[in-house]
Amino acid sequence: MQMKMTLTGAICFVTALALLPPAALGGDKPGTALAKKVGALVANDEERLIGIFKHLHANPELGFQEVKTAALAANEFKALGYETHTGLGKTGVVAVFKNGPGPVVMFRGDMDALPVRERTDLPYASKVATSSGGSFVPVMHACGHDAHVTFLIGVAKTMKELKSEWSGTLVLIAQPAEEIILGARAMVKDGLYDKVPPADVLISSHVSPMYPAGSASVRAGKRMAGTDQLDVIFHGVGGHGSAPHRAKDPVMMGALAVIAFPALVSRSVDPQEPSVLNVGAFLAGDANNVIPDTATIRVNIRWFDPKVRTQLIDGIKRISNSIAIAADVPKDKMPEYIMKGTAGPLVNDEEATKRAEPILRLALGDDKSLPGAPPVMGSEDFQDLAMPHPKTKILFVHIGCGPADVLQKIKNGMPPATNHNPRFQVELPTIAAGVRADTMLLLEFFKK
Repeated sequence: MQMKMTLTGAICFVTALALLPPAALGGDKPGTALAKKVGALVANDEERLIGIFKHLHANPELGFQEVKTAALAANEFKALGYETHTGLGKTGVVAVFKNGPGPVVMFRGDMDALPVRERTDLPYASKVATSSGGSFVPVMHACGHDAHVTFLIGVAKTMKELKSEWSGTLVLIAQPAEEIILGARAMVKDGLYDKVPPADVLISSHVSPMYPAGSASVRAGKRMAGTDQLDVIFHGVGGHGSAPHRAKDPVMMGALAVIAFPALVSRSVDPQEPSVLNVGAFLAGDANNVIPDTATIRVNIRWFDPKVRTQLIDGIKRISNSIAIAADVPKDKMPEYIMKGTAGPLVNDEEATKRAEPILRLALGDDKSLPGAPPVMGSEDFQDLAMPHPKTKILFVHIGCGPADVLQKIKNGMPPATNHNPRFQVELPTIAAGVRADTMLLLEFFKK
């Protein structure tokens, strides 16, 4: 029997449809059900993860000293059934979960802290101090690597629990010594790719206090500068402070170099090419009335173009040698140059970024996926994990860790304490949001 719908009935029917949730109409975005499943798993694990985060924050370790942090991560991986390798690059940990055919996706969390005395009022603030370079220094997780290790542990659990949703090989990296730009290359040199296959995609996330907790940001192209750590050692002739004419003063040579080096950026490098040269330390002498034998200047440079890198390094050597020659230093006592940590620029893959943007919205909400900031002169080294395999796609994502009103505070000229500041702080809602975002990103690149 055919029934005719009255105008009133039609209006009621349309009104009822409008009141139904989108899922009832088949209107959910693709992946919404999976995002809800991820959210529920992370919510159930949030208390445990925050406990791990607080423990890590209270017990920081410097680069290549992350023995306890590495052991914690390795134990978590082993308990979940991951094939786990320890001691790569001294303290690095690698965990592998083979889940059928498919791509290889690598996800890194860095472990090391900084020689900074914590100035927060957190009940789990660090009180740790340790030896470093012959000195006893305070240690703090002032860059959020405690959160990154927690993300890694959270992701290991969610990906195992969701193994029916994806196929491929997941490689988790707990990396040492990111702050001194040595850890990634150390792991590669120590046989990383004897343990794991090359990755199709290499992903890392990093907390930022410039975004509120619960948000995330990603942007294609150049993200962070390449960097080099360089020590310049001036050799002189020591002597009595009352008779400088009988000595060759390396302190004076170093002081002239510190003044001259910045001219390399302002007068040698094309003004349209971003570059930074910074002297972070000047080490010389122990007494007021003694001219020492040596002076050491610790220099850091940042660059995007390798030609600029070469200009800066060559310029540092040219200036230093010229100063030594002007001081009548013998040829066998010319300045010594020690290259320490180095990393290339961080560049996000265009295709990987396009895939990541909608996933972050799905994981955290449309209003929580924020525009990516312009490139910065800060540096990273996780991309160097893929150095032997240049076809690996690189993806770096920022996870907000600031207070809920941080964007308004920035507009009002009250920015938060940034990374490496003794008052830097990760808001606790960051932990669950970071694990949700990172898990959803991994699932996207493992999509069946």
